[in-house]
Amino acid sequence: MRPRFIIIIAALLAAAMPSLPAAAADPAPAKPRGTAPAQDAAKVDDAQKYQHCIWLARQKPEDGWEESLSWGSLGGGEPARQCGAIALVGLKQYAEAATRLEDLARSSHSSPMLRAGMLAQAGQAWLLAGKPERAYAAQTTALQLVPGAPDLLVDRAESLAEAKNYRDAVTDLDQALTVGPDRVDALTFRATAKRYLDDLKGAGEDVAKALSIDPQNPDAWLESGIIKRLNGNAAQARQDWLKVLQIAPKSPAADAARRNIEILDVKAP
Repeated sequence: MRPRFIIIIAALLAAAMPSLPAAAADPAPAKPRGTAPAQDAAKVDDAQKYQHCIWLARQKPEDGWEESLSWGSLGGGEPARQCGAIALVGLKQYAEAATRLEDLARSSHSSPMLRAGMLAQAGQAWLLAGKPERAYAAQTTALQLVPGAPDLLVDRAESLAEAKNYRDAVTDLDQALTVGPDRVDALTFRATAKRYLDDLKGAGEDVAKALSIDPQNPDAWLESGIIKRLNGNAAQARQDWLKVLQIAPKSPAADAARRNIEILDVKAP
């Protein structure tokens, strides 16, 4: 199972700056309405700086890092520090990024939702650093701030799976699917965890439901092929993996599908 680094920029921005005027989200020039209060104008400016810095951190992490330092020196505060940590993830300095995000969450006076978002990002960075136990700790703290949050439960399930604790991973995924029963990522992930627990019947049911919801999901087709191969149906497994190559030929799922097809070819008489 591979870690997913998910940054929900809109949610974080809304939590960080709940009183932004509606015009801040509208890219079109606003019609003149007289002189806007200086405080509102400053909030709009901060929101734009945050969006720009986050975009750089994700797309051009070196530039994002420099932007975060510059903004921080001008009083950018917590948003600038968070942007810098995300840039470090892009620079593959995962442990440093995770540590900074945890420190920021501890010292922050922001809402529980925003602090939980920082810890969720820290957890993903710890996973990328190969430290599932640290990821689990960060995600558990985040869930104490936002109990039952399905995204956090899915993330923590991934940390548990990385530590080979598949049974507890299934428990977290069960809870996440209670909130959102049609989540394809959670269904596919639970299928994988069940497969590791030798519950091929349950795994097959989960991945079949995932594909009924999203027939174009490459991860679900990859998992479906693995389950079919384990059930002794190599021909159908191959078809599922070829489907992955058709849907998303440059994806990590496609790389795994190619390896599995190669193994089938080697074993073929």
